[in-house]
Amino acid sequence: MIQKKLEAVIFDLDGVITDSAEFHFMAWKKLADKLGIYFDREINERLKGVPRMDSLNIILERDSIPDRYSQEEKEALANEKNDDYVDLIKTITPNDLLPGISNLLHDLQNRKIKTAIASASKNASMIVERLQAGHLFDFVADAGAIKNQKPAPDVFLVSAENISVPPENCVGVEDAAAGIIAIKAAGMVAVGIGDKNILKGADLVLPDTAALTYEVIQEVFG
Repeated sequence: MIQKKLEAVIFDLDGVITDSAEFHFMAWKKLADKLGIYFDREINERLKGVPRMDSLNIILERDSIPDRYSQEEKEALANEKNDDYVDLIKTITPNDLLPGISNLLHDLQNRKIKTAIASASKNASMIVERLQAGHLFDFVADAGAIKNQKPAPDVFLVSAENISVPPENCVGVEDAAAGIIAIKAAGMVAVGIGDKNILKGADLVLPDTAALTYEVIQEVFG
């Protein structure tokens, strides 16, 4: 029997590496207000880890006229939201790495453990560049090239394939329920960051990234 060995840690981006999730909220809120649709942080929780068009459809559930917008109009609205979001993320700096993440990434690199970003965000590469953290990741997935988004496991499997590590030797880190489902479906160990009640399927849930260390990851993997 081949011994399992921790060879890679695959991270979600929003809410795990940096809190660009707040910028998503701000951009969706601006669009919802413009459309006259109620939107708050509780509804925003449903959008975490969800692709852009699916997120828009969740917001439009509260529109007073069902199916008001054509597919073409929806795409224009989603693009408008993304333009606002991109303007917001241009303000990101290396100081916006979440607590403990820089130390963890350097520690993993020193231990020759590979790292990747598996995000639903089509702006992941831009955000990593703004954080000046590209040298700390072996691969950043292109969400636009992923056929099935979370909770499907595709983005985690593609990430593992691109860093040449079998899924069973990977740990995935997520802050969204859809992401935890995706990690488990990929056959990986799942670490959740956030609320235990939301991230029920995770092998371990930590309150924040400051508690995420190599030792903790190795322990849950083992």
